[in-house]
Amino acid sequence: MSPYRIPRPRSAAGRVAGVVGAAVGVAAAGLAAGVATERVLVRRLKSRSTDPYADEPFGQQPYDEAFQLELPDGTDIHVEVVEPTRPRPRRPTVILVHGFCLDMGTFYFQRKMLTERGEHRVVAYDQPGHGRSGRLETGEYDLAVLGRTLRRVIDRTAPEGPLVLVGHSMGGMTIMAFAELFPEMFGDRVVGTVLMATSGGLLAETKLVAPALLGRVGGPVLYMMSNATRYGGTVIDKARKSTSNVAWLLTRKYGFGGRDPSPALVSYVETMNSRTSADTVTRYLRTLATHSRYPALAALADTPVLVVVGDKDMITPVTHSEEIVRRLPHAEFVKIPDSGHVVMLEHAGEVNAALARFLEEC
Repeated sequence: MSPYRIPRPRSAAGRVAGVVGAAVGVAAAGLAAGVATERVLVRRLKSRSTDPYADEPFGQQPYDEAFQLELPDGTDIHVEVVEPTRPRPRRPTVILVHGFCLDMGTFYFQRKMLTERGEHRVVAYDQPGHGRSGRLETGEYDLAVLGRTLRRVIDRTAPEGPLVLVGHSMGGMTIMAFAELFPEMFGDRVVGTVLMATSGGLLAETKLVAPALLGRVGGPVLYMMSNATRYGGTVIDKARKSTSNVAWLLTRKYGFGGRDPSPALVSYVETMNSRTSADTVTRYLRTLATHSRYPALAALADTPVLVVVGDKDMITPVTHSEEIVRRLPHAEFVKIPDSGHVVMLEHAGEVNAALARFLEEC
């Protein structure tokens, strides 16, 4: 037998997997080049002695009911409900809709405030492919599907009575998709909408996708992953885990606007990011990049709207919120200084005050 092995022809799928694997390998190698320096930097940043949230029990929030809501395609959606302890007539149910690569824990401080006030029923859920909800078995994620998912959550948890919808980032886009599909829900049922750090369109021009993956991979690799994720998702996940210090620093840079954000908050957000698989991330790419629902905002024209954004948001910049307000001139606009994309975590006090005031007005 010859000592030389003749390579067998590779299938098209194998060639694509090889290309994606090699590209991600190169990207991961580049990311790892400065790991030693970054490890020291992360250790120094995390050792901050005055972190106000060092002992905060993130992720440990009480609920009165938790269940899995099954969608028509079999996907299970994790839902949690908090009942009011001091109910008042006509107080709307508040439904929290989180953003891309996060989960319901994004609204940790808002849910804590609402629970302590005890006047509103609160519903929170994990979007498909995020948190404790299941992933789609086939096909791509689509904002219209997310809008229908929100409708199913409403039908199951609050089939009657007034509602206030609160959406952050992709959660705001989900509400816009919901408005596009069910405009008749606004007015009689939806009596208020809160849009935080979100956009009505032109997302291809933002940095919404890149930080959620490897941050420095670049456009060509993102393109390959979006078209061949089933071949490279596992490889990408391994690369992300091997560069956790880089991921922490990128979360700090892209998610926060202040010069010295709480290390505990950064770690909390980075943990949510890391739980979202690369397969889920890449299957959301196309629908996010093509999101354009400014016309859907017309459904919100006759109901109260609150728009909140951090003035240093690098992912969905202030101009996107300003465009929403231009189209909804009756909306209350709150721009929070020295805050980034996760404004409701970074400046919880200001956001909670605006939300509480808005709920009183509703």
